[in-house]
Amino acid sequence: MTETSVPFRAGREGYASFRIPAVVATGTGTLLALCEGRVGSRDDFGNIDIVLKRSTDGGRTWSPLLVAARNGDALAGNPAPVVLDTGRVLLVHVRNAALATEDAIRCGKVSAADGRRVWVQHSDDDGLTWSAPREITQETKEPHWRWYATTPGHALQLSTGRIVVPANHSLPPTGTDNGTEGRYNGGHCLLSDDRGATWRIGYVDDNTDGYINANETTAAELPDGRVYVNTRNDSPSPGTRADAHSADGGQTLVKPFRPQAGLSAPVCQASVLQLRDPDVLLYSGPADPGFRALMTIRASTDGGTTWRPAHTVDGLPAAYSDLVRVDADTVGLLYETGDFSAYETITFRRVPVTELP
Repeated sequence: MTETSVPFRAGREGYASFRIPAVVATGTGTLLALCEGRVGSRDDFGNIDIVLKRSTDGGRTWSPLLVAARNGDALAGNPAPVVLDTGRVLLVHVRNAALATEDAIRCGKVSAADGRRVWVQHSDDDGLTWSAPREITQETKEPHWRWYATTPGHALQLSTGRIVVPANHSLPPTGTDNGTEGRYNGGHCLLSDDRGATWRIGYVDDNTDGYINANETTAAELPDGRVYVNTRNDSPSPGTRADAHSADGGQTLVKPFRPQAGLSAPVCQASVLQLRDPDVLLYSGPADPGFRALMTIRASTDGGTTWRPAHTVDGLPAAYSDLVRVDADTVGLLYETGDFSAYETITFRRVPVTELP
């Protein structure tokens, strides 16, 4: 039987809105539900903190709100947490100046210092306290990239120990330089082979042929060691999802992103998670092709080539989401939803593995 709880509700606990969920399970089994706490409005810029709540009972109840990252009156956002084999929780995220809007950054109307920059911090006590943030922009962002976003959702540590953080960026406009014509997004990832001490850029896919406009990206390690990468496609055709595989731990892609027509969805972020027992790759995201609604978990047993519906939550509005393995019997889904808008709450749903055929 499924169970739901609501760790974040808009207009509560000092924040006008909560968006961009990410969830991980620590080595002790504690769940950390992270998101952006937006102080003044639902806007993607302004005074935004990364906040979290902890659950020690599998997501049935949640702790009081904690702040993991704060950037004064400006933005700290796009949380990309990953639990390491040492037990440490890394939090990779981005920061920018308070009034640096997405359009201003994409169009180059803000300075490099005010544009999006990349930071990392860590917790060694299951999310109760966090280290001071450390900037890693120089290692992880090309100078000509403008907009930049980590994930959203969880990052991953591969069986080799390598950390992979999916990310995306925008390129300077071509043709008419007004920030709208000839604009392309690109996908890339961040890699660390020393548990987050040093970083570098892995694959880069700037696929500027008009078919794929990679945006928010998620990844999972398949049982054969390949990395499966699934991205939001902002090009109008064909489809709104694209995917790719890496055979070298995220360093390169076997082929550039290709349309994934097996996943009908609106233009929206999504999440993937590889289960080991049973051996199945899961995908979560809204399934209505025209609207952010109908949150659905889908399943693949061939590494993301084909997909089938596995669990539909309900018919309500729904948007961003993240998946986590709670325990041997349960998968967790942290997702944006509400009765009349997808942005009323961030809800957690416990889904029995037996309901994911």
